[in-house]
Amino acid sequence: MALDPNCRPTRIATAHRTLLDELQIIWDEVGESEDEKDKMMLELEQECRNLYRRKIDEADQYRDRIRQAIAGLQAEIEDICCSMGEPPVHGIESAGSLKEQLNAVTLKLEEMQIEKNARLLKFLEVMDQIRKILAEFSPIECDDSKFSVDESDLSTRALRELEKQLQSLQEEKSERLRRVMEHSNTLKAFCAVLGLSYEETTRDLHHNSHHDEGYMSISDDSVESLVSAIEHLRKVKLERMQKLQDLASAMLELWNLMDVPSEEQQQFQSVACNIAASEQEFTELNSLSLEFIDHVRAEVLRLEQLKASRIEELILKKKTELHEIHLKTHLIAESQEPDLDIDDELLMHLRC
Repeated sequence: MALDPNCRPTRIATAHRTLLDELQIIWDEVGESEDEKDKMMLELEQECRNLYRRKIDEADQYRDRIRQAIAGLQAEIEDICCSMGEPPVHGIESAGSLKEQLNAVTLKLEEMQIEKNARLLKFLEVMDQIRKILAEFSPIECDDSKFSVDESDLSTRALRELEKQLQSLQEEKSERLRRVMEHSNTLKAFCAVLGLSYEETTRDLHHNSHHDEGYMSISDDSVESLVSAIEHLRKVKLERMQKLQDLASAMLELWNLMDVPSEEQQQFQSVACNIAASEQEFTELNSLSLEFIDHVRAEVLRLEQLKASRIEELILKKKTELHEIHLKTHLIAESQEPDLDIDDELLMHLRC
């Protein structure tokens, strides 16, 4: 139970008087002289002064420590306010005693630290999203040390700038996803026309566009690999188009030359229809596959062999007719064998 501060001097004086009276009784019984008593009283007074001085010094040091603690806490509060871009807090230290001021400043610091940690968490969340997106763009060049948060600037302005950067990267990511999807669809279309496996084609890329099921890589390497693969397949497509159209031209000439029935032509009508088609018009499945081109080449070869066979038949027929003409008109002597050789120009004419 606390005592009234106004009663303390009286209580101390009463206690001193009681102790001095007790000491006086002991001195009298001992028979100390007045000089000895005065000497011991002086020593006692000096010891009391020393004790008071020591207590005063200790109290003064304690007061200084409290003031230093208050100043240190106030400096921390100012640093937090500065880092968060907020005005400094004033008036906390003027409330009551030093201990009351210390408690008030401590509570305010705890409050500011909570606010700072919440703000820092927002920075870390945004920065982590930025790091993840950039890692998707270029995994090799993404250095985690570049994504530390500068705690000296946690202002709302800095946070807005960071969020603006994140929004820009998110938009770029969406655009990359759109482009990668578009490239993938184009690659699939090329593979379908050329009769190639899309999975095997993409497996040979520097970075496969699909690392995990449901995940599509949007890295620089993946985009470049897709573009390179598309350009390569476009060249292959153009080469095969030229081969197929050359075969189609030869096929049409043979059809017209030999009056091939329409029933036989029906199987290769798609080839004939694409004889002058552009690269964009070749969209049918396997229309430029190696198997289909080989199938058309085999048909052209069959027609050429059929043409050669008919030419031989025609040559033989002409030889027979000439032989008969020679016999009827007696153009050759009976003692000579008939010359069945036909002029080279005539043979060339027949073959054409």
